[in-house]
Amino acid sequence: MRPISARKSTILCVLDIGSSKIVCLIARLAPMEASDMLRGRTHRCRILGIGHQRSRGIKGGAVVDMDEAEKAIRLAVDAAERMAGVEVSSVVVNATGGRLSSQHYTAKIGIGGKAVSDYDVGRVLEAASATTARQGRAVLHSLPTGFSLDRTRGIRDPKGMIGDELGADMHVLGCDAAAVRNLMLAIERCHLSIEAIVATPYAGGLSALVDDEAEIGATLIDMGGGTTSTGVFEGGNLTHVDAFAVGGNHVTLDIARGLTTRMSDAERLKTLHGTAIAATSDDREIISVTQVGDDADHSNHVPKSQLVRIVRPRIEEILELVRDRLQSAGYAMQGRRVILTGGASQLTGVAEVARRIISPHVRIGRPLGIQGLPESAKNPAFTAAVGLLIYPQFAGVEHFEPRGAVVQQATGTDGYMGRVGRWLKDNF
Repeated sequence: MRPISARKSTILCVLDIGSSKIVCLIARLAPMEASDMLRGRTHRCRILGIGHQRSRGIKGGAVVDMDEAEKAIRLAVDAAERMAGVEVSSVVVNATGGRLSSQHYTAKIGIGGKAVSDYDVGRVLEAASATTARQGRAVLHSLPTGFSLDRTRGIRDPKGMIGDELGADMHVLGCDAAAVRNLMLAIERCHLSIEAIVATPYAGGLSALVDDEAEIGATLIDMGGGTTSTGVFEGGNLTHVDAFAVGGNHVTLDIARGLTTRMSDAERLKTLHGTAIAATSDDREIISVTQVGDDADHSNHVPKSQLVRIVRPRIEEILELVRDRLQSAGYAMQGRRVILTGGASQLTGVAEVARRIISPHVRIGRPLGIQGLPESAKNPAFTAAVGLLIYPQFAGVEHFEPRGAVVQQATGTDGYMGRVGRWLKDNF
């Protein structure tokens, strides 16, 4: 996606497609002054319309029923359009399923003792991303994480510096191509075009992290309904991403099985009484459980401690999986700052369990720097959706080959007048 001009206002529509809910946000992005707390943001986001629906046809972040997914997306977009009073034709969408994973590449080129130019930076980034294509995988992000010039490493912008050898480190984030194609198809069947696909932990980080956290090192854990994804930020860059298909819906399923109740009743019990930490009053507190085949007049009564014994092991399993997978990837979690987002992170006691299992420095992340968001949406469940609104302001740091470059050269549209036209469109 091409970055938004810092002097241009625009209306943007984003679509957060999860396993438990589908959210559509329409917002106006207006230029703003630089902020010390949220550096890099060039625009202020004001929500014009919001629509959300219970997710259907989505499991583990991937499409499993095309018709049901299409209906849910149509309803969410229609509600947001009616509230905003505008009609949208394109969206920015997130991706959580499809086995998100990270690959790191390094490349070096000779520059012969001259000053580094934009052309040299483009050449080394192209060399670093030349080996990123893998069978059956789609590239979502190509993020330069640092440059080197001769023996000097950790350079953020080498342009204008003099040296003999220019190097670049590239973080390539990909997922299964089939999962992305099916997600795109479900959206395109709603007569919407896709401007960009953003990995959920990247979007969550853009929304919930302040610059100090991204700079000194932080790990964002997005606990969704069907998936849990993680993003590691260091030196202001996203350096690692991982995801697995276990989330809040599995807690609901455990409750339904353990208490022999319907899924809807299990979700209600989880929301109203569920907790991941035990209390001395749990044995005395009694909750009402309507079992399968019974009505509300014939419900059973069980101590809350029985519900806690079902919820806590699953939450501990999810957080232990996060810790073990990050450690196997080479990231020591002790002492690292952790930010929890996603709907499942709102369950009582999750932060306390995370402090015990992962790191003592844990906080709940919420959307930052957004205007017009309803009070009911100012919670961790909407962090990724708001991050999609922020993503276009950071899209310029990514490296991708220009789409249709060969066609432009063949038709003459990439000449002087074509470049002037694009500059006028981007800046006025």
